[in-house]
Amino acid sequence: MTVLYEKATFAGGCFWCMVKPFDEQPGIVSVVSGYTGGHVENPTYEEVCSDTTGHYEAVQITYDPEVFPYEKLLELFWQQIDPTDPGGQFADRGSSYRTAIFVHSEEQRVLAERSKEELAASGRFAKPIVTPILPAAPFYPAEDYHQGYYKTNPVRYKAYFAGSGREKFLRETWKDREKDAELRRRLTPLQYEVTQNNATEPPFRNEYWDHKEEGIYVDIVTGEPLFSSLDKFDSHCGWPSFTKPIEPTVVSEHIDLSHNMIRMEIRNKDGSSHLGHLFDDGPKPTGMRYCINSAALRFIPKHKMAEEGYGELLSLFDR
Repeated sequence: MTVLYEKATFAGGCFWCMVKPFDEQPGIVSVVSGYTGGHVENPTYEEVCSDTTGHYEAVQITYDPEVFPYEKLLELFWQQIDPTDPGGQFADRGSSYRTAIFVHSEEQRVLAERSKEELAASGRFAKPIVTPILPAAPFYPAEDYHQGYYKTNPVRYKAYFAGSGREKFLRETWKDREKDAELRRRLTPLQYEVTQNNATEPPFRNEYWDHKEEGIYVDIVTGEPLFSSLDKFDSHCGWPSFTKPIEPTVVSEHIDLSHNMIRMEIRNKDGSSHLGHLFDDGPKPTGMRYCINSAALRFIPKHKMAEEGYGELLSLFDR
């Protein structure tokens, strides 16, 4: 059976930040950074940034509509931008950084208009939605060094994504409000600040830094089992430290460039909660030190594991 791919074109400010969200989805064949909407053929990056060509920085997506339909692309697009800003996006100002949806068919236009109306009616934004819906124009791929920038220059990409203000804006704008309210009710202020706002608790003045009882440490938010007392060690840093998680997949790693440092942040597996940081100064055989905030953890003693639903992990202590 022949697969009929389609194209979607979105301008969302700096195109570096618009590739990764789409690139990670099923049914996406390619995401190309480029320039569109202007009057100059084959423009360069410098020309576009001069705001003299009329072009937008944009991404053109080739996708399988049977796997990832246009409606889902639109939903994902809105979640990457500030659609109320007519003058650029976040730290990037000027016409080349404006947002727009470039439609390739009448069907896309109808769906885009409906999506924009639904977003405006949702009440998520206090100001009007100003992102225009425009006919698709010639698209010129950007220079090679701009393509897949989040993969070829991950440190610079992460620094830009955070430093531009985009990361914080999107996190605050698109968080689940009901879930956030529930977490605020259920967690202590310190637990909330650590897990949801990347705070760090004081060393040597937290619950588990010197804790030695047998058992497991679970995610304070989800209850997912994270670490075992068998892998806990005294790193003299003032926070609970582990050589490894119970399973590698229960945590995710993210580059952290805050406080003028390059560190590896540890979050829970779906990335919704901050846990701590990973360092390579731990004991053998792993050489790793998972330095975790006590406020991100809840301890389940070995004798209560079965009672609390973690009985299948008691075999850890038979080794």
